[in-house]
Amino acid sequence: MDKSQPKIIIACDHAGFDLKEYLKSQLLASGYDVDDCGCKSADVSVDYPDYANIACKKINPQLSQIFLEELAILICGSGIGISISANRHKNIRAALCNNIKLAKLARAHNNANVLCLGSRFIKEKKALAIIKIFLKTKFEGGRHEARVNKLS
Repeated sequence: MDKSQPKIIIACDHAGFDLKEYLKSQLLASGYDVDDCGCKSADVSVDYPDYANIACKKINPQLSQIFLEELAILICGSGIGISISANRHKNIRAALCNNIKLAKLARAHNNANVLCLGSRFIKEKKALAIIKIFLKTKFEGGRHEARVNKLS
């Protein structure tokens, strides 16, 4: 694993399981350290807040304030419920992104440290492209920094 790459925490509900498994395999193949917080099957209905909570509690707020040293990818059917749940945690800036431009802006302007995806609205390859942009985009700081500081 390349130590310059962020640790990636990943979690989902049953609706997001197949997409999570695909993305996890791609990230591992690219050398990322991936911490899978569940769920473990698409066969049993589970509650997305439970998995968002597990993942968000693992993000170190000291590391995630300015630098992208840890981040999470959270997946549910729409991406909406899991993003709402994630944003209830202090120092979590979760963004539901369904395209590359939103992922870039979430990082550059909002210093998002959690990417949320809706498995029923996005294909595997597009989700992977969104993650790649999210990972490589840096927070611009500047005029955005004061705004982001007001979020927590």
